[in-house]
Amino acid sequence: MNVTEAIRARRSIRRFKSGFSLPEEHLHAILEAGMMAPSACNCRPWTFTVLQSEEAKQKMIALHPYAGHLRNASIGILVCADESAETGIAEGYFPQDCGAAVENMLLQSLELGYGSCWCGIYPRTERAAQIRQAFSLSATPIALVIIGKADEAPAARGFYEKKKVTVL
Repeated sequence: MNVTEAIRARRSIRRFKSGFSLPEEHLHAILEAGMMAPSACNCRPWTFTVLQSEEAKQKMIALHPYAGHLRNASIGILVCADESAETGIAEGYFPQDCGAAVENMLLQSLELGYGSCWCGIYPRTERAAQIRQAFSLSATPIALVIIGKADEAPAARGFYEKKKVTVL
């Protein structure tokens, strides 16, 4: 699968086959893809917390109103921002930096044969604070990436809209 195919084939998956565990090498490849993302001044402000145990997944489901599909997924990855990593002209770009890491993980998951879904956390500051406390995180939760064997094949929802493009 090339990049063009992956971009057009990626879907937000909300139904997963239960009981499937990701091989360690696939988890490593997904996390590495996230860490290969660009970031402001290469400050790499992200940290990743893998939610693999039933206890961790259930705790997240209780905290995030749109993460119920984590129940049957293999894992969830909390993408967090260490805002102290950004200084000088890089300061404040953590949402874009972490967003780039998330997209890399979504595309890597697809290439490895998995479905995934990006669940936003930041800028919902109350939700981020609750998740940070519940998981004893030192960084700000930005997103939850849910990954597993897809049990659905939704149609594409993205498309090109010429009216949203201005050429100067």
